[in-house]
Amino acid sequence: MESFQRVAWNSTSHPLSTLIGSWVQSRPLKTHELREPVLSAAIATKMARFHGMEMPFTKEPHWLFGTMERYLKQIEDLPSTGLPQMNLLEMYSLKDEMANLRKLLDATPSPVVFCHNDIQEGNILLLSEPENDDSLMLVDFEYSSYNYRGFDIGNHFCEWVYDYTHEEWPFYKAQPTDYPTRGQQLHFIRHYLEEVQKGEILSLEKQKKLEEDLLVEVNRYALASHFFWGLWSILQASMSTIEFGYLEYAQSRFQFYFQQKGQLTNFYPLS
Repeated sequence: MESFQRVAWNSTSHPLSTLIGSWVQSRPLKTHELREPVLSAAIATKMARFHGMEMPFTKEPHWLFGTMERYLKQIEDLPSTGLPQMNLLEMYSLKDEMANLRKLLDATPSPVVFCHNDIQEGNILLLSEPENDDSLMLVDFEYSSYNYRGFDIGNHFCEWVYDYTHEEWPFYKAQPTDYPTRGQQLHFIRHYLEEVQKGEILSLEKQKKLEEDLLVEVNRYALASHFFWGLWSILQASMSTIEFGYLEYAQSRFQFYFQQKGQLTNFYPLS
């Protein structure tokens, strides 16, 4: 069903944070549409253009681990009431695991660009009457910041797994087998690089190396996506009034984190 969405954003303090009431006829994508080749290519192009923007605030990539450290401290500071949130912290040794994740990502080159940080299906609008061949529009820039490129792409790949329109508890559905295959990732990556390179011609050998390096980069940073939203969800469970299975979702993200971490060890060299 089509809906009207506010999509023009402007602010003197944060250019993407304030609605100014521009309306377009559109609808958000559905989870299963993320895997459609034409739409996946369009999302890759849109993301590459977003990453090319210059924004007037700090370009230091402190957002990712700074936010996760803050979330972790807030969870640790919750009153001691036997909350299941703390069980997750202890079960997964999250403080130690975050140090392991930081070590892995410190050894993973990834350029700092302006990232959306939440490119999931609900934040991608399909325009009913596009003015040109650009039929998609990104919305909801609450988490946007300068960050590592690998996080934005890896986070998007993780969102192939989660459908947030499920109408029964816990109000989401996870299908880990829907995580993009190597072929689907390469399809996305090639369209992303095509937009970034803007016609630059590379040898087949150099192009293949770029693609392979980006595969490793985004799948390592996908771990950070699971970790980030897992912590976020534990915290939301203690404070949100929205009916959603936050603890179930957190557990799903951390289970997938450790599953994917094992796959990285098997299929991608760590040094």
